[in-house]
Amino acid sequence: MKGDLLLLCGAIVLLQGVCGCPEKCRCHSSSHSVDCSQQGLAEIPSDLPPQTLTLHLQDNQIQRLPAFAFRSVPQLTTLNLCNNSLSNLAPGAFQGLHHLKVLNLTQNSLHSLESRLFHSLPQLRELDLSSNNITHLPTSLGKVWENLTVFAVQQNQLQQLDRALLESMPSVRLLFLKDNLWKCNCHLLSLKLWLEKFIYKGGITDSVICASPDTWKGKELLKIPHELYQPCPFPSLDVGSLRGQQLGSAHQPVPKPPESHSTGERDHPECELKPKPRPANLRHAVATVIITGVVCGIVCLMMLAAAIYGCTYAAVTAQYHGGRLAQTNEPVKMEGKELYDSSPA
Repeated sequence: MKGDLLLLCGAIVLLQGVCGCPEKCRCHSSSHSVDCSQQGLAEIPSDLPPQTLTLHLQDNQIQRLPAFAFRSVPQLTTLNLCNNSLSNLAPGAFQGLHHLKVLNLTQNSLHSLESRLFHSLPQLRELDLSSNNITHLPTSLGKVWENLTVFAVQQNQLQQLDRALLESMPSVRLLFLKDNLWKCNCHLLSLKLWLEKFIYKGGITDSVICASPDTWKGKELLKIPHELYQPCPFPSLDVGSLRGQQLGSAHQPVPKPPESHSTGERDHPECELKPKPRPANLRHAVATVIITGVVCGIVCLMMLAAAIYGCTYAAVTAQYHGGRLAQTNEPVKMEGKELYDSSPA
């Protein structure tokens, strides 16, 4: 009786283990990982083990992720969706993955990302969006990512990258940006300044090569002096909308602007265009100081050499003239002595 009971319990456990793993996946209970790669899947399996920590879904044909796509694996820490056909990610696709640390979305067909997409990933440390068709990224992908250390967006179609997005990643140490369509104009100047500060603090990044305009095509962003960037023009006002605002406000009383107590003239300090201060560049300042010091040192050495030469020349000239004067006075003394000797005693 006891033997039959043990056999039945073993069969139940074995049946649960078999039923707990999707049909086309391989489950490893020791590492709590599930491998569903290269199975031709078109959607996320629904019967994943709830204790799964690592999920491999690379090399499939998944095209979209619906909301709560991973509700059955709330403990997930690593998710690999590389080399699929993803083009649409629902805003709540990763909802519930509060423990996710590594997310790989490389080699898909993503064009853009919504700012709400990663709101539910506070523990994310590595985000790889390489080899997609992303044309722009939002100013922020959610709250401040205190734990994100690796951010990769190389091999996309990006032309600009907002500095505010990078500033929301205070712990990032690896940043990969190469092989994009970077447009090196005044709008990318803020990225250049941020990268200089990032590298100075010990961050690691690859090269940002300009694709346009033709003046900087093929040049590395960090090697272009910021003084050569033209200031961004002020946005022009739409004439049609301006007329509409004027017509809409024609029936409203226009408040009288305040007058100056001293001159009685109207004061509009907020309307005056103030020149934008040029950002300081530490490397250029240090280089200028070094070059100035070298030039001053060379000038001082030249002045010292000229002084030594002048003193030497003066001494040699004085010695030369002194010798000739002595030779001239000696015959005169001899003649005077002879005259004195020949005079009558």
